[in-house]
Amino acid sequence: MEVRELRVDQIHRPLPRQTDQLKVKQLAQSIAQEGLHEPIEVLAVDGQYYGFSGCHRYEAHQLLGKETIKCRVRRAPRAVLRSHIA
Repeated sequence: MEVRELRVDQIHRPLPRQTDQLKVKQLAQSIAQEGLHEPIEVLAVDGQYYGFSGCHRYEAHQLLGKETIKCRVRRAPRAVLRSHIA
């Protein structure tokens, strides 16, 4: 698994998530001051990136208007993506 910066708008979030907006705001403050400590994890499938974890960190980056986010990228076949969505 490689760690790299991806554009926030490149990451598809196929499942709706309920996030705690207070937690998102607190994370945004922390990220603004100290940076992101723990990358989010994404699946790379056929040149597309899909995020299933790190919802609060992802939304905190959006709130801050950041263009990129540090990600652990795991390459996977489409069958793995289907199992995450099912």
